Amino acid sequence: MYNSKIIGLGKYVPENVVTNDDLSKMMDTNDAWITERTGIKERRWVKQGSDDTTATMGVKAAKIAIDRAGISKDDIDFIVFATLSPDMYFPGPGVQVQHALGIKTVGALDVRNQCSGFIYALSVADNFIKTGMYKNILVIGSELHSHGLDKTTRGRGVSVIFGDGAGAAVLTREENNNKGILSTHLHSQGEHAEELVLKAPGMGTRWVNDILEDNNPEDESYFPYMNGQFVFKNAVVRFSEVIMEGLMANGLHKESIDMLIPHQANLRIAQFIQKKFRLSDSQVFNNIQKYGNTTAASIPIALTEAWEEGKIKTGDTVVLAAFGSGFTWGSAIINW
Repeated sequence: MYNSKIIGLGKYVPENVVTNDDLSKMMDTNDAWITERTGIKERRWVKQGSDDTTATMGVKAAKIAIDRAGISKDDIDFIVFATLSPDMYFPGPGVQVQHALGIKTVGALDVRNQCSGFIYALSVADNFIKTGMYKNILVIGSELHSHGLDKTTRGRGVSVIFGDGAGAAVLTREENNNKGILSTHLHSQGEHAEELVLKAPGMGTRWVNDILEDNNPEDESYFPYMNGQFVFKNAVVRFSEVIMEGLMANGLHKESIDMLIPHQANLRIAQFIQKKFRLSDSQVFNNIQKYGNTTAASIPIALTEAWEEGKIKTGDTVVLAAFGSGFTWGSAIINW
């Protein structure tokens, strides 16, 4: 059995910077309120009329990752695309990437696991490579939240958190079983599905025809809802559990961590985990302050930035961990 190794990383974020002060002009909020609760100072939002979409941002990140991997697009055997905000209800953006990059007719899989999406996508790619089915897999996490947020005081508890962007990684076959992705660990708890949810359009709730027929401006079912305190309490528990699960599976311990890159959900969650694991600032990478929560894109964007800044070196033990809607959560342990 092989291991998979990340050989190329790339990211893309829209040029349009939206600060907390900008949001205060749209809703009853302010920089101090947002910063205290989330740690976020600004985020990137796609401008209306821009050519940036979930798929096109994914393509831009993917081109960088493929170039840095030192391979050709024709060497890609499979595509895995994680998002909760596809350009179209169907088909998913994986096929759009295949077409836009001019990749031969390889398989394209879409993963809908929200904040855990990139970890799930990485796990799928890792296991395809481990079994020898594919050699080079392109994994993308991309989100365009801004066009679907309630940018009024009513929706401020959610809308101030989320940003747009994309990150990508190229995985390849590694014949050294002690290098690359050592293991991934995935979990879910569907009983809490409605604690972080977007209900409409959906066959079980309100379908498109209902929304169009009612034309009700007070209908909140097509905006995201989050029970913030409940999500926070569960996140800090599950983050800790799944990180420890990954370390123990590989005979490692807390002190083995050279770099922890958590899903950028809330800076306060990351700081709680950092304190619990007794990690220094140099052992944890956060960029939520400038990008907000980009859901499936947050880990690949952060991983790319950490690598670009020289904070990840060959031989480092890198831990990726995420928690989000579903609830779903997961981790990946990597010998870089």
